[in-house]
This record gives sequence, structure tokens and C-alpha cells, in this order.
Amino acid sequence: MYALIETGGKQHRVQIGDVVRVERLEAVDGEVVTFDRVLLVADGAAVRVGAPTVDGAAVRATVLEQGRGEKVIVFTFKKRKNASRRRGGHRQAYTAVKIEAIEA
Repeated sequence: MYALIETGGKQHRVQIGDVVRVERLEAVDGEVVTFDRVLLVADGAAVRVGAPTVDGAAVRATVLEQGRGEKVIVFTFKKRKNASRRRGGHRQAYTAVKIEAIEA
């Protein structure tokens, strides 16, 4: 059984027991969160597709950690004499969650 959820503007395919990194959620470690934007639920050959979401479906998950991803270097170069090179970095914040149950 798996489900397709939407959170943080992104879609994730999840199964029970998966550990997924989603966009940062306002939750503490050990807290149970519920994702109610379920776009698809599949159990074997039975597939329920929402329009846009599946009615009554939810995915429960436990927050494992809050963190920040690897640093991504952003470098801009223009062929000019002055002010042509800029270097910056970015670290995306995430929340790691473990999928506990899929309620369809």
C-alpha cells in the first residue's frame, strides 16, 4: 500500500515505514503529524485517485528531526570589469518524518 501526498508545494510517494524529508514543518521531535492532502491511494490493484484529493484519506507520520540540507553554492559571473562575480550559498531547511499509517 502506498500513497501520494502533497506538502510544502511538493509531492511525495510514501509507504508505511518510509522516512521522508519534507519542507520544514512547525513541529517538535516525536510529535505526530497528519497529512490530509492525499492525492492518490493504492492498495494492490485498487487505486483511488482524488480530484484533487481523496476524500477521507490521511497519512499519519512521526517527526524524527528538524535539520538543514547540504550547502548549495550559487555563483554568478558576467563578463564585466567590476561587480561581475557573486558567490552565495543556500541550505534548505527540512523535517524528517517516518510514515506510521495510511488511512484510506
